[in-house]
Amino acid sequence: MKILVVEDDPDLSRALVRALEKRGFTATPCFDGLKAFQAIRQNLHDIIILDLNIPGEDGLHLLQRMRNAGIDTPVLILTARSSVGDRIAGLNAGGDDYLSKPFDLDELEARIRALSRRIHGHEEKTIRCGDLRFERESGAFYIDDDPLELTPREQAMLQALIAKPGHAVTKERLFRVVFSDEENVHFEAIEVVAHRLRKKLAGTRTMLMTLRGLGYLLREEIEPVETPKDS
Repeated sequence: MKILVVEDDPDLSRALVRALEKRGFTATPCFDGLKAFQAIRQNLHDIIILDLNIPGEDGLHLLQRMRNAGIDTPVLILTARSSVGDRIAGLNAGGDDYLSKPFDLDELEARIRALSRRIHGHEEKTIRCGDLRFERESGAFYIDDDPLELTPREQAMLQALIAKPGHAVTKERLFRVVFSDEENVHFEAIEVVAHRLRKKLAGTRTMLMTLRGLGYLLREEIEPVETPKDS
């Protein structure tokens, strides 16, 4: 797998390239946004690791230029900007994943391989989250073995959420997915869809959680372990 490492700190860049190559990847360093865009346009890389604080053109503008040019190479944002607002900005600009500095190399490798499975189509045919099951081939949702009846909007939102169980998906991204072909829809309408989904998942071990200022995530509800009472 060929990875472009866009990082302006020479020491960190060298260390990251060496670490990736030891783990079986082919890594190419790049130190500024303008040169990175030239390299990205050649479509020679499978994944891009991108620092947001780079000279020439910052990472957010670079991401936007890529996506506006129709370049869909997966981008893992790797940066010291760790606030919720920065994460939202990076994902909205077109990033596929986000890892804050300092980071663990094992986690970095795991995220790279997850992106690789996604782009090569090696995704599991069935995704589970608690009692909820999604069959990719049919596009059907089930609670245990019972089909879950959904409206087209609910279906679109739940598919976007279950694609990343346990990970937040921004409201902005969900709004684009759910209301992509509709005009004059208020942004708050996504909250109505979420409310209806939450009602349909009530009583199951699947939770639709609201993360204030960030978005929504789907997670399994873990039952508390009961401790024996003193006799």
